[in-house]
Amino acid sequence: MEGEDQAMADAPNGFDDPPAVSVVRLGDGGIPGNNDTNPDTGESQTSDSTDELVKSMLRRSQLPTGCCYDDRMKLHANADFGPTPHHPEDPRRIEEIMKMFKKAGLVFTGPDTELLDILRETPNKYMWRIPARPATKQEICMVHTPRHFEWVHGLTGMSTEELRHLSQQLDQGRDSLYVGGMSYEAALLAAGGCIETCKNVAAGEVKNAFAIIRPPGHHAEPDTGMGFCLLNNVPISAKVCQHEHPDTCRKVCILDWDVHHGNGVQNMFYNDPNILYISLHVYDNGNFYPGKPENPMIPDGDIDKVGEGPGQGKNVNIAWPSQGMGDGEYLAAFQKIVMPIAREFNPDMVIVSAGFDAADGDELGGCFVTPACYAHMTHMLMSLAGGKVAVCLEGGYNLKAISTSALAVARTLMGEPPPKMDIPPINKEAAKLLARVQAAQAPFWECMRPGVIDVLGLGEHASRLHDVIRGYQRHMLSQKYNMVPLFIQREHLYKSFENQVLVTPGLQAKKKIMFIIHDPPELKVMPDLVDNTVEPHNGFISDGVTAYIDWAYKNDFGVVDANVPHYITRPQDIDAHTPRADEKTLQRQIQELVCYIWDNYLQLYEVEDLFVVGVGNAYLGVKILLTNRDCKSRIAGVINFVTGNLRPVKSETDPDLSGWYRQNSLVFVTNDHACWSDASLVKKVNKRRFGGVRRSPEVGINRMMEVHGKDVFQYINERTTPQGSGDTTDEEK
Repeated sequence: MEGEDQAMADAPNGFDDPPAVSVVRLGDGGIPGNNDTNPDTGESQTSDSTDELVKSMLRRSQLPTGCCYDDRMKLHANADFGPTPHHPEDPRRIEEIMKMFKKAGLVFTGPDTELLDILRETPNKYMWRIPARPATKQEICMVHTPRHFEWVHGLTGMSTEELRHLSQQLDQGRDSLYVGGMSYEAALLAAGGCIETCKNVAAGEVKNAFAIIRPPGHHAEPDTGMGFCLLNNVPISAKVCQHEHPDTCRKVCILDWDVHHGNGVQNMFYNDPNILYISLHVYDNGNFYPGKPENPMIPDGDIDKVGEGPGQGKNVNIAWPSQGMGDGEYLAAFQKIVMPIAREFNPDMVIVSAGFDAADGDELGGCFVTPACYAHMTHMLMSLAGGKVAVCLEGGYNLKAISTSALAVARTLMGEPPPKMDIPPINKEAAKLLARVQAAQAPFWECMRPGVIDVLGLGEHASRLHDVIRGYQRHMLSQKYNMVPLFIQREHLYKSFENQVLVTPGLQAKKKIMFIIHDPPELKVMPDLVDNTVEPHNGFISDGVTAYIDWAYKNDFGVVDANVPHYITRPQDIDAHTPRADEKTLQRQIQELVCYIWDNYLQLYEVEDLFVVGVGNAYLGVKILLTNRDCKSRIAGVINFVTGNLRPVKSETDPDLSGWYRQNSLVFVTNDHACWSDASLVKKVNKRRFGGVRRSPEVGINRMMEVHGKDVFQYINERTTPQGSGDTTDEEK
């Protein structure tokens, strides 16, 4: 019988018969009262037994972990029985979790005769039952409109045909909702079970608790249901706890680790200073569910949505840029953002909107969070609010993943230490995202301010370092080679690339020209290991381009040096951290620049030997020039240094371009490039799809440029039209 569920008629609360250990009415401080009757056995507890129980539970650590479950919540089912009736929000989700708890021995399934001994000797050995009950209209309308409550209630009066038609209407697009004949009853039980779970935690009757409930709630808006959610269980419970325990449950932290943004929770508390809502979710620029609302005035799940009015800073969105996040990203988010802010907020209770669709194995979520990671996140949250943590189920649609993840959380709640785990390195884009979240929250939280610069506070004479570096480069190149800025007659281009394009004097008369399109110099800084401050003498600039300009100048080449910044400074910019330009922006900027230089300068000159050099991400400019202008006949050779995307050069209007590029390019690719570990890419490289590729033994742009300088100079000399003498210096002979 152990570990097996009984029929719902025999066990309406989902626990085996005889019943599991039940939460009894507790007195002040979490101590059981002596005037209550065991609701499961009907037997009065003796005074002696109660006294012994009081002594055994004087310490909070001896309080049990609560568990709320009711089989009747499985009655919420899709009325639209089609040829494929399966739906991700499967009624079996809660049943599988409870089975896992029983199988692992977390829930008592033995005879009544052992209950008293368990209560006396090991009161926290098993999870204690918290009975579910229907939520009242008054409780629900603390966050929902009466009209929405009546809509959910109205489902009970619909025929099967009407329910099927309604489900077909709702189960698509952003609504993504189904209904059935018992949806109202199940939704009331889910909300009521969540309320009772949180109330027991808030009152100290259990040390923490897990509510295994459905339908989920965090997408439900005040006036409508959506995203598999009818009523928003957690906000209802938070409001009830604040109302019934105003002195001991004033501030509540809601942590939502469901892979989807809890839009409903956010909107219910967006201006509430006493509810801290933190959500870790996939955002993908608003393309991942629930996406952007139709009404642009309603906030979505992006990181800049921080709350408004008195609630500013109480809404924290950790919006992952894509699926595929795992343990490294989630633990980093907890350590860098979640826990520092939550500790500063200092809540009276923590409620976890525990969706497990970010779990490894959940195809809908597409992430890779392991049970061990969920255990560690739970353990960190238990350090808040004196350990008053209520975990309430939200999403999660792989039955195995949701069960093993919930088990890991429950074991941690019961006092087991989280398992040892290896933490993988964090995704680079995720690391950048966390830095942006820190910057967005810095105005509201002291803990987010270290390392975050108040740009406005620096005054009007502050400059971004990349502008200072380019100014220094202009000065040095002017002193050594008399280089001057190239005049660009288009106003917006000139403002964007002022000082970024430098040329040697007398360029128009040169027979040999080197056109270098490159990234900014590499900046390396060693901060103080104690206070993380940076001193100028501990920063270094590495610029591999200078050696090539020097060689070209000494060999009577004209030089066009085009520095393509990762970001164009604008006077109105106030963000301390600004991501570099994305691929589309970079392509647009480079295309306008290189085509302007070609059209107005290079194609007008009687140059005999033109060499184009692409360095770093800016080598995209070489491809753009070749594919947008008929210039290959004027170019003697192409040299590229690549650490990022390898780019084939081909044109729909010039079928000969690919063949020309294969024969006239020298492409050095960093030794650690991903192409070398991909057999199919290696084949393409060997077929010269990306030009004359050579695998460099070095890693990084500057090291490659330094090591392969002689190879490049020899390549250029071999392709240069003989000019009599002076092609090389004594240094290069």
